[in-house]
Amino acid sequence: MSGAATGAGARAARVLDVLAGRDATLAVAESLTGGLVAAELTAVPGASRAFRGAVTAYATDLKRDVLGVDEALLDERGAVDPEVARQMAAGVRRALGADWGVATTGVAGPDPQDGRPVGTVYVAVAGPGGAGKVAALRLNGDRADIRKESVRSVLGLLLGELSGNGRTQDTEENGGI
Repeated sequence: MSGAATGAGARAARVLDVLAGRDATLAVAESLTGGLVAAELTAVPGASRAFRGAVTAYATDLKRDVLGVDEALLDERGAVDPEVARQMAAGVRRALGADWGVATTGVAGPDPQDGRPVGTVYVAVAGPGGAGKVAALRLNGDRADIRKESVRSVLGLLLGELSGNGRTQDTEENGGI
């Protein structure tokens, strides 16, 4: 198992432990990760104590229709955008009735999308009372590496928010958050 996958599994277990300890819940909105965040979470025994579910909104119209991302924003900027990530996280939180929502959107490759190069990723967290963060990532590697690092990063961002130490960070390579 790769270091990124191991790191994601440990982070998923920690996220679920913290949420369960607070009697709080989590919902996930995924685009480029295509269900990998939900898979990491559900691999943890007892995940159902905190994990409500996920929406894999790979298509742009699903981001709009299911998650409530603003249509004008999608038309103007495309799906790979920090505000889209923020709205996805808030939308899945609302749609699935969770205390916390996280989201991933970006370009895993092999080709650029919406004028953004491969490795451009945005991860977001939305929490109670408007708490939330978006992180812009610039990831290296192949498609699988970018997707795995996106999972690790969104779980790390959520852990930061849960611990009160959240921060937005740009990373120029894998392993930044």
